[in-house]
Amino acid sequence: MKRIFLFLLTNIAVVAVLGIVSSLLGVNRYLTANGLNLGALLGFALIMGFGGAIISLLISKPMAKWSAGVQIIEQPRSQDEAWILETVRGFADKAGIGMPEVGIFEGDPNAFATGAFKNSALVAVSTGLLQNMTREEVEAVIGHEVAHIANGDMVTMTLIQGVMNTFVVFLSRVIGYAVDSFLNKNSENRSGPGIGYYVTTIVLDILLGFVAAIIVAWFSRQREFRADAGAAQLMGRRQPMINALARLGGLHPAELPKSMAAMGIAGGIGKLFSTHPPIEERIAALQNAQKG
Repeated sequence: MKRIFLFLLTNIAVVAVLGIVSSLLGVNRYLTANGLNLGALLGFALIMGFGGAIISLLISKPMAKWSAGVQIIEQPRSQDEAWILETVRGFADKAGIGMPEVGIFEGDPNAFATGAFKNSALVAVSTGLLQNMTREEVEAVIGHEVAHIANGDMVTMTLIQGVMNTFVVFLSRVIGYAVDSFLNKNSENRSGPGIGYYVTTIVLDILLGFVAAIIVAWFSRQREFRADAGAAQLMGRRQPMINALARLGGLHPAELPKSMAAMGIAGGIGKLFSTHPPIEERIAALQNAQKG
């Protein structure tokens, strides 16, 4: 709950900073002169930027269950299910978080953690992961996911995405009004934004959206290194996580739904937009830490 409060506080701070900077630069006077209310724009940017992000966070767990077909382990029906439950419980106790829900989903090797609150999260592993890895390697992967929860990565990524969205919405519309004003500077019968505003806004929403996606992906990759190190800390040694990553590098990881891709053990398309670093870099980071 504290993280959600900080999330909301940060949202307000970002919008306040945008308002203050706009006032200092005279943007508010320019916008007002061209028929746009700065307060209304900031409110719109807040709702569009953070509104969607916080809603996605709050419904992340039920959406993950539905989209990945996760079967929650209520009462273990096998030794494997009992072992998975106890492994998650042990790591959760070590990490100082509440016991997450635990589930299994059909598919190629992968695992993920999600949820708005670290004391009521979800950890899920795929059948392919259980079939293709040793128990020690699966244990390392589970430790990695529990580390994501303990680090508050779900809230952190939502916050970063929300900040990026707010800047995209705000900047695209301010620039759109500037372009439209320039194109219609000799017009005396303007009753609102023209075609220049709408075209510029759409184009910038797309272009700035790509830039925002690159920044979010970079933060996601840094978070993966921390979760790898967290798994090693929970297990008391790094080699199982190194082995799990090496094994994963020789397999074909399952493609998770887009809303959960950043929370999986592996995933991402292209270097700039990838939510996960290359396996080789993650192994190297653990090995260098081991030497240090």
